Amino acid sequence: MKIAADWVVFENDDLVAFNKPSGLLSIPDREGKEVSLKTLLKEKYGQIFTVHRLDKDTSGVIVFAKNEIAHKFLSKQFEERQTKKIYQGLVIGSLVEKKGTIDDPIAEHPALNGTMIIHRKGKESLTDYEVLEDYRIYSFIQFRIHTGRTHQIRVHMMNIGNPIVCDPLYGDGKPVLVSSLKSKFKLSKDIEEERPILGRLALHSFQLSFKDVNGEMIELEASLPKDMRATLQQLAKRKK
Repeated sequence: MKIAADWVVFENDDLVAFNKPSGLLSIPDREGKEVSLKTLLKEKYGQIFTVHRLDKDTSGVIVFAKNEIAHKFLSKQFEERQTKKIYQGLVIGSLVEKKGTIDDPIAEHPALNGTMIIHRKGKESLTDYEVLEDYRIYSFIQFRIHTGRTHQIRVHMMNIGNPIVCDPLYGDGKPVLVSSLKSKFKLSKDIEEERPILGRLALHSFQLSFKDVNGEMIELEASLPKDMRATLQQLAKRKK
């Protein structure tokens, strides 16, 4: 596997930012068996530093530092919540409130490894959300996260009853099929089984803003991947 040229969102002497595809680990996991973006970057750049990470199945903007000075400078902004992180995603159903803030502490599940829960003794977790489009069966939402907890958006959305589409941990994990959106859908004769239009976690890191080592504001944006765009097009047609 190689880094595709169109993954690169921004690059200078201190950092490089990518539009990470869904299904690719940000950094190596404990087993180290799967390819990760960081592993690919090490092959290309030699030295590379982790600043933050995205879940494997979340696509979108992710930044890596190229040297220790930039790494320290950027990491500090993430730790001190000086960055602006905007995500976009599809959730199941319609939301009662079209705009709001979810302020529920998140903790690790005591028994299920790698799963998070809402818990009063958890860490402060703050998510702003706004419904961009309500398709009734699904809603397209923009999120701003003020804290960077593991699975934060996914846990918060599950907790209000609108889990992220295709979320195997906090939702039903079911893929989106065109046949479920189109009443007159027919498979071609030579195809036995319908392929999902969207078969992965419908969450995308859309925008990221921070300051570079010279104090200049950097505002990055990663366009929505093809599968999410195609799903939104089908939902828009259905809504008409």
